[in-house]
Amino acid sequence: MKDMYIHPTAEVSEKAVIGEGTKIWNQVQIRENAHIGKNCIISKNVYIDSDVSLGDNVKVQNNVNVYHGVIIEDDVFLGPSMTFTNDFYPRAFSEEWEVYKTVVKKGASIGANATIVCGITIGEYAMVGAGSVVTKDVPPHALVVGNPAKRVGTVCKCGYKLDRNGHCAQCGSTFL
Repeated sequence: MKDMYIHPTAEVSEKAVIGEGTKIWNQVQIRENAHIGKNCIISKNVYIDSDVSLGDNVKVQNNVNVYHGVIIEDDVFLGPSMTFTNDFYPRAFSEEWEVYKTVVKKGASIGANATIVCGITIGEYAMVGAGSVVTKDVPPHALVVGNPAKRVGTVCKCGYKLDRNGHCAQCGSTFL
């Protein structure tokens, strides 16, 4: 593990794969067989479970939990204290539970304190508002908010909401 920074208080399994240029900050735990891409930022107090995959240039803010079964593609933003689930029927006493796959596609952003219920896909460049509870798939470029999260608009690749004609006032792009 070279060309990266791992804070002395972080606990990173020797069986984890960490990409070049990645920074792992204090109190982080990364489990065995996790794959972290290049140039990622893993902020304070993050938990990344076994067999989780994070792409390149992923930014994970403080207090995020990424559980077994989650796949994060490139350029994804995970806001402070957001979390994923991985079991539809959790019971402390059950030994028979099933992990459901959740995928966050390239360029998507998930706001602070959002909860992503397992078994869904969040589309490319979609945006999940802070505090939202996502219970179903989110289409590419969709802006979703609330509990349960509902689509309230469309966002540009740059992250700004598009007007009703699909135009982005921020970068000038038009999305159809």
